Amino acid sequence: MYKIIVLAFISLIVASLAFSSEESKSEITSPKFNYVEVPVGDNSISERIDSFFQHRAKMGTFSGTVLYSSHDTIYYKNAFGLANLRKNDSLKADSRFQLASVSKTFTAFAIMLLEKEGKLSFNDDVKKYFPKFPYNNVTIHELLVHRSGLPNYMYVADKIYRKSKKSVLDNYEMIDMFAKHKPAKYRNPDTKYNYNNTNYALLASIVEKVSKMKFQDFMKKNLFEPIGMNNTTIYDKNDSFENKEKVVGYINRTQPAENTYLNGVVGDKGVYSTVEDMNKFSKAIFDNYFFSDKEMEVAYQLYNKELHDNDNYGYGWRINMLPDSSKIVYHAGWWKGFRTYFIRSLKDEKTIVVLSNNSATGKFKSKELMDLFNIKYEFSENDSFFKEDSTFDGN
Repeated sequence: MYKIIVLAFISLIVASLAFSSEESKSEITSPKFNYVEVPVGDNSISERIDSFFQHRAKMGTFSGTVLYSSHDTIYYKNAFGLANLRKNDSLKADSRFQLASVSKTFTAFAIMLLEKEGKLSFNDDVKKYFPKFPYNNVTIHELLVHRSGLPNYMYVADKIYRKSKKSVLDNYEMIDMFAKHKPAKYRNPDTKYNYNNTNYALLASIVEKVSKMKFQDFMKKNLFEPIGMNNTTIYDKNDSFENKEKVVGYINRTQPAENTYLNGVVGDKGVYSTVEDMNKFSKAIFDNYFFSDKEMEVAYQLYNKELHDNDNYGYGWRINMLPDSSKIVYHAGWWKGFRTYFIRSLKDEKTIVVLSNNSATGKFKSKELMDLFNIKYEFSENDSFFKEDSTFDGN
């Protein structure tokens, strides 16, 4: 009887410890986003932001959503215009937009997650994962920092499929296209910076190859769900030819953008998200949820020596280093009716997210946003940071 009581007592302790361990684990793996939202009018910055976007919305020169936060405080969040002109649906703060090239930031993050787990190396050759890939000595690192010298798949596909315009081109068909047609490289690897969508489409394919999961499934399991990005997804034209997203992208004031055959390729684009979810992602990085500050530094390095310190590119981030060595990391995007801006000031933990569903009226210069949101910067007028952050519809 005594032994039974002792065994029962031990079992109870073990169960209790297991429960405590699970409870502790849950606390570690579930980030808490306890934001304070400051009403417009309680802060001079939020008043200035609101006045700016209200004016543009009334003039018909902005349709989209805006968020500005610092540390644990959201100073501004609002929506302007319509998600769908035909249905007269209004945009909301939780409306989901195509992030265009801001998607690249997430793709690079996925690669970093796999590298941390020891499942790949930044120095791996692309041929390790795709032996039929026709270009030699191209590494994951060179893809990340746009030094691969590879041709842009969009231009190649348009030439090859100019007449037929295949119903869908996906990542693996893109790789097969390169293997079959062997289009000329722009230059040899690691000779010069050249922003190129091919790089990040290949990175998404490598994520799939290594994880043995579809890119969107990997992102959902390992990034979106863990930090509560519940309104973030990746559109897959292979799963559904029709894009059922509620927010329509417009290439001018009234013309919807086409659901192009290139939308089957993801990694360089394809992520749909909200300003609130983007802020969660930014906060998770600031709070070291996935990586320590030291581990994140690999993403914020100035890898392109021929570029300026205040206009460089890291792992999925454009980098602007200030004279005090603090950094602004950011990305912008433009694709089929959508323009997106994601800007983070590392020193004071400020986050700016501007998402627009009209590429004609959603165009901003990064300097304009910096001034508006009171973020310090250090540039000369000739730096490309002041210029249009796209050189191609999809950049």
